[in-house]
Amino acid sequence: MEMIRVENLTKAFDGLGVLKGISFTLNKGEVLSIIGPSGSGKSTLLRCLTQLEPIDGGSIVVCDQNMVDTDEHGTVLYADKQTLRSVRLNLGLVFQNFNLFPHMNVLRNITEAPMHVLNKNKEEAQAIARSLLAKMGLEEKEKAYPSQLSGGQQQRVSIARALALNPAVLCFDEPTSALDPELTGEILKVIKDLAKEKMTMVVVTHEMAFARDISDRVIFMDDGVIVEEGTPEQVFNNPQNPRTQRFLNRYEQD
Repeated sequence: MEMIRVENLTKAFDGLGVLKGISFTLNKGEVLSIIGPSGSGKSTLLRCLTQLEPIDGGSIVVCDQNMVDTDEHGTVLYADKQTLRSVRLNLGLVFQNFNLFPHMNVLRNITEAPMHVLNKNKEEAQAIARSLLAKMGLEEKEKAYPSQLSGGQQQRVSIARALALNPAVLCFDEPTSALDPELTGEILKVIKDLAKEKMTMVVVTHEMAFARDISDRVIFMDDGVIVEEGTPEQVFNNPQNPRTQRFLNRYEQD
């Protein structure tokens, strides 16, 4: 089952093309990793998918709902508010800098959205939150505030917060980039566990070994285009494009 279809997606900032005709699909239960150098458009692609940035052209379909299309005159046409809300609920996003509410404890950070967006009652929302905290190994931290947590713990809370809305697809934007190296492993383990549960995911990452290990498919982006796409074995072990080869060689040397 197709969960996301992106066709000929374009996006520019101040006349500078950041996404230049991106097309790909994502199937249910699949983990898609997006790799590439800084400035290649990876995070912008996620922000367009999750409606944080408007697109300039192309189309996006999420869970069989047309989120946005472009007509024959080049006019971008977004769906009605109700459809956009439904699409937004189907896509969870975990930010690289956690984005937790500093004035709320862990439990409230996770329960706010289910209560106000999904109209869950307090008891039901707290039950969901506590189940997710146990899954993240943070059941003892529900009364703690973000400032009292390590970076790895904050990121696990942000993953729990995204999962609390029960999205069909979970998107990660460089989920370990703000962490010390010794804390990176705990977040990668959480994502690996979600992959084992067949959670459909899009992961923008600079962790090459992790992308190789977790992915069903890998996309290599550079300068706003998809340069190469394939299985981890194809992209990492036998890249065909010279640009992909140079990028991966640099990582291996590092």
